[in-house]
Amino acid sequence: MTTATPELLTVPEVMARLKYSRSKVYDLIREKRLASITEGRCRRIPESAVQDYIRTRLEEVA
Repeated sequence: MTTATPELLTVPEVMARLKYSRSKVYDLIREKRLASITEGRCRRIPESAVQDYIRTRLEEVA
C-alpha cells in the first residue's frame, strides 16, 4: 500500500495557478485563507490547499 505524497508548490507556482500577485498570495497566507508550511526560508503550499481555497471562494460567491 502506498500513500501519495502531497505536491508542494512554491509561491511563484501558486501565483501562476491563481493568476494572483506575489503580495496577494502572501496576504492569503497571512490571513490563514491559504495553508502553507515553512522550512527555513522556504515556503511551500500544498496543492490541496490551493484547491480548498478555490472551492471555498466558489462557495462564497454561489
